[in-house]
Amino acid sequence: MPRLKSSALLIAALLAMCPAAASAELLKTRLAQNLSPISGITIIAKAKGFFEKAGLDVTVSNFTSGKQALDTVIGGGADIATTAEAPVTAAAMAGQPIAFVAGMEYSDVKTLARAGAGIKSAADLKGKKIAFTAGTGSEVYTTELLKTAGLTTRDVTLVNLKPQEMLPALAAGSIDGFNTWEPHISNARKALGADVQVLDTKGVYSETFNIVVMQDYLKAHPQIIEKFLAAMLESEAWMKANPDEAVSVIAQAAGMKPEDLKALWNDYVFHVAIGAKQVRALKTHAQWRLDTKNHPPGVTGVPDFAVLIFPDPLRKLDPTRVDYKLD
Repeated sequence: MPRLKSSALLIAALLAMCPAAASAELLKTRLAQNLSPISGITIIAKAKGFFEKAGLDVTVSNFTSGKQALDTVIGGGADIATTAEAPVTAAAMAGQPIAFVAGMEYSDVKTLARAGAGIKSAADLKGKKIAFTAGTGSEVYTTELLKTAGLTTRDVTLVNLKPQEMLPALAAGSIDGFNTWEPHISNARKALGADVQVLDTKGVYSETFNIVVMQDYLKAHPQIIEKFLAAMLESEAWMKANPDEAVSVIAQAAGMKPEDLKALWNDYVFHVAIGAKQVRALKTHAQWRLDTKNHPPGVTGVPDFAVLIFPDPLRKLDPTRVDYKLD
């Protein structure tokens, strides 16, 4: 814990020295946020006043997906997005001048199956009808999961559904299982009880959640991004020191019962950083887009993430938070 404490002290000192935080003049910025536990760090930063402490007046617009959040930023409706790697690689391959400035969370994508479907392992998926969400980490996970059993997408019947559509489909028996992220897995387990089971697929694919802005905005407002990340670092430290209260605050914001979120709290890894986890997710997802031709015409390779990842604002706050290689 020494590193966490020293990091928290560093951020607190930086915030204390922040001119804007000492005055009534707060810098305004707009956050497009996927309102779910994966945005826990920004949810807490807003609820506990860490943005204001850093000198920011953050207006939050909530969305049901990271894609919507990033699309809003690209369209000029917001300045900062919380989003997964899937929208990031889609924007990168479309030539959008985005700036990846930090990761903030990652968690495993999972498989839930009907108990009577005979699915005990990835190999048992052969011949089954499995739901996924096209263009997201759910689809990449599905491909990677099948690979672990020597299968391909031709060995299963895939059904493209939104995460919130999967539980009704499974309950109706129109699918045998589904691949998605929390809290949709836990919600279905609670609703269907012994009629479903989770496959042991830990480590197959972790979806990341990140902070992305436009490059022009970063260039014009570097101070805002630095303050935003400083608030996130303080939020992370507070969450780790106050997990029960963090669960309560995030559950209320996300429309969940605290006990439901607490049951899966350890599935979420909240950590503000740019490291191997984020880079691996970006590269894996980009390669999947190439392999499946799920990209704009003319794209011939994985994007050059060296021109899309901007580590300096986070490195300035805490150099230990930036540790990655692109080769």
